[in-house]
Amino acid sequence: MTPAAEALRRDDDRELVRLAKSDDKEAFELLVRRHQSRVFAVAGGILRNKEDVEDVAQQVFVKAYFSLKRFDQRAAFSTWLYKITVNECWDVLRKRKVRPLLYESDLSEEQAHEYNGFSEKATVPDVSDRLEARERVEKLLVDLDERDRLMLILKEVQGFSVEEIAEILEINGNTVKVRLFRARRRIMEKVKRRDAAK
Repeated sequence: MTPAAEALRRDDDRELVRLAKSDDKEAFELLVRRHQSRVFAVAGGILRNKEDVEDVAQQVFVKAYFSLKRFDQRAAFSTWLYKITVNECWDVLRKRKVRPLLYESDLSEEQAHEYNGFSEKATVPDVSDRLEARERVEKLLVDLDERDRLMLILKEVQGFSVEEIAEILEINGNTVKVRLFRARRRIMEKVKRRDAAK
């Protein structure tokens, strides 16, 4: 068994990074295979366009490959890689001046249920109902700051911890908590105002 394969078997990113820094191509390929689905998921949560997501994912791994020697391993490789992913997505959005959208699936299950007014006995909506709900969610989220929407994606959809989000976005963990709280509250206030107007 090669050293890279042994590191993969032990679930050891640090060892794979060390080997990849020593020009072990197999180790880097294993890192790519291990993290590519999450890179695609993070990019997909921000960009939505399949071609953009594929381009960004490819660019992320190219950047990671050429920057790997400068990676100091104080942070986890995965956090470093997702930080590159988020930055690449922001670059695409800045170049296009396009705002990312969140969909119903981007909210936590509790938020989606509360938004749609589901009860325990509710039936699964058909496709047209789901599309209508998605449009309503887009309207709710349009007023949120792009970073707040990104934080919601990273936290609620991708499952990152507050600390990981703080590291990826290079901000304080308390700032992440406050912004997530305020973003969720703004969404819920909009829902309550909409429901009260009915």
